[in-house]
Amino acid sequence: MPNSPSSPVTVVMATRDRRADALLALAHLEALEPPSPLVVVDNASSDGTAQAVGRAFPHVDVVRLADNIGACARNVGARRATTPYVAFSDDDSWWADGALERAATVLDDHPRVAVVMARLVVGQQNSLDATCAQMATAPLGTLEGTPYPRIVGFFACGTVVRRSAFLAVGGFDPVVRFPGEEQLLAMDLMAGGWQLVHVDDVVAHHHPQPRGDRSDRESDIIRSQLLTTWLREPWWVCLRETGLATARAWRSPQHRRALREALGRAREVRPRRRVAPPRVRRDVARARG
Repeated sequence: MPNSPSSPVTVVMATRDRRADALLALAHLEALEPPSPLVVVDNASSDGTAQAVGRAFPHVDVVRLADNIGACARNVGARRATTPYVAFSDDDSWWADGALERAATVLDDHPRVAVVMARLVVGQQNSLDATCAQMATAPLGTLEGTPYPRIVGFFACGTVVRRSAFLAVGGFDPVVRFPGEEQLLAMDLMAGGWQLVHVDDVVAHHHPQPRGDRSDRESDIIRSQLLTTWLREPWWVCLRETGLATARAWRSPQHRRALREALGRAREVRPRRRVAPPRVRRDVARARG
């Protein structure tokens, strides 16, 4: 059996309508040494992704969702896992040999660390992701007694989490969905007293496919940032940022779309709103410069 249940890390992949990409990523993940259990959560794909994965990788645990729930599909996978740690992988990313064991060692050695963010290398050239390069400069300093930079955000496709901490804060939020969903989770973990670190010798590969309309993604990210503000920032910050978003919406169709979609979810925000502690907000502001 290719996936050993003794591994301390389960890999969870969420996917939707990207059958070829998912199959390629899974081929890399199944070849990992040592192997890890794999869970694929299919976000109601219409292209036969779940069926193709089941045929090609019979040992993979495939969860077929009736609806697309965005990043919350990872919550389903994390609940399905039985290991203490969960590594997230998108359908265009995979982990390097030894990376998951190295991340597990960091988590074993530091019981208040909830997130290990990898060094993310991109494409065939293995170019260092620019955000990882910035993380490595440790603007918030390092975890006490270690060389690991403290961080306040991460990319899910290059992250290993402590499953108990992830589930305790509720995982990814259904209001923000995707993309840009990681910031809210990072703030919730920090509010719970957990640490997040970047570990340079934990390596993940990211091979994103060319996107059709980048303006749509930019709009989605702006929407997620605004929703995160409404969910975790004080009222005066919310008013300021909403005012800025409204002003930008007059000039930019991307901002106009983002604001319209955020307002469409405003009713969902109120029952989930919980202002983050000042120390968390200060760290996020410092990291943003």
